[in-house]
Amino acid sequence: LQAPPLVIGMGPAGLFAAYLLAKNGYRPLIVDRGEPVDKRVASVERFRTDGVLDPESNIQFGAGGAGTFSDGKLVTRIHDPRCRFVLETLHAFGAPDGILTLAKPHIGTDILRVVVNRMLSEIERLGGSVRYRTRVTDLRETTDGCVAAKTVDGEILCGAAVLAIGHSARDTYRTLIDRGYAIEAKPISVGVRAEHLQQDIDRALYGSFAGHPDLGHAEYALSDTRRERGVYTFCMCPGGEVVAAASEEGGVVTNGMSRYARDGRNGNSAIAVSVLPEDIGKDWKKAIEFQRMIERSAFRAGGNDYSAPVETLGDFLSGKTSRFTEPSRVVPTYMNGKYRLCDIGGIFPGFVTDMLKKGFRRFGGMIKGFDMPEAVLTGAETRTSSPVRIPRNDGFTTSKVGNLYPCGEGAGYAGGITSAAVDGIRTAIMVIGNN
Repeated sequence: LQAPPLVIGMGPAGLFAAYLLAKNGYRPLIVDRGEPVDKRVASVERFRTDGVLDPESNIQFGAGGAGTFSDGKLVTRIHDPRCRFVLETLHAFGAPDGILTLAKPHIGTDILRVVVNRMLSEIERLGGSVRYRTRVTDLRETTDGCVAAKTVDGEILCGAAVLAIGHSARDTYRTLIDRGYAIEAKPISVGVRAEHLQQDIDRALYGSFAGHPDLGHAEYALSDTRRERGVYTFCMCPGGEVVAAASEEGGVVTNGMSRYARDGRNGNSAIAVSVLPEDIGKDWKKAIEFQRMIERSAFRAGGNDYSAPVETLGDFLSGKTSRFTEPSRVVPTYMNGKYRLCDIGGIFPGFVTDMLKKGFRRFGGMIKGFDMPEAVLTGAETRTSSPVRIPRNDGFTTSKVGNLYPCGEGAGYAGGITSAAVDGIRTAIMVIGNN
């Protein structure tokens, strides 16, 4: 390479790409628009307590990516042998021993933050550089085959650029289109966060063994694909909380988070409905606007102050539009209870609301009590995956610039911590092999 490689984004894909490049002597520069872990935690806490959103550093952006504020699940459906390398690397940097042996390994947000810090420190020790608050605003090819990345702090000239921007970097997608790169719409899902008492889930799934110390808290993964589109649970967080995951002003977005102990009162998961490209005109811009429309609708329904729209499942299934039931047995965890009761189905298009109702009724037949009236729904869940795919060739580069490497979940090639990390590894191998 004529200049060190640049890795854009510090989520799992970018983190592992930079780590592998550093281990092989490439001295990468890794940048992120957000902050280091400790400052990022403070920004997220300020939003949770005071409603002050930092659009550059939040649950979506910053060191560790969106996974830093999650359950830290490492379960994946891919069968790549590099998954073992991911687990062993995370373990070496402080993840619990259990991730090497458990069928459903998780780290927990509290421990994952430590792991991220240690990996970034190791990248620096190996000769790499780490830079925060460095949002990339433009990318262009130079005449000598390098890539020039314009940032808020000036231009960076790099021999190759790994584009690991995550699923919420909507402005970066626009920049790529303006520069002539191809971007395709891909299927997405939207829905709500459902909360139940964790002890009810434990009893429903473990029966008389509920509470046994060797079992831990029960988890579930449910789906119904019998109809024209699917509805499924996503990112179940045992003993966790629903968190405020907005990255744009004027929108309400939810996600789930658990600490390693998973000792919270409630369990939660996303209940998501498939949205196909043909539903929104097979246009990536319309896909993002579809997400944004729901997020802004949730913001208005919550009272325009980042309170979340909330409804009990009993009211939702009965079709109530007034005199809502105040949650009692299951208490919402979003922003320490900052919510507003409303018709939560009203924030979605009709086909999403209809499928959510069908899904809850179906899942109630799979797990006893899943459709209990006291369960609580919080909206809106819109960032389950990237709405776009950035096409890449067999060498993992774009067709326009030979040294730009779309990578990870934000480029449409992963979904979850482990698969994103694996794609980061594969991309780094391509950078090394091509240079």
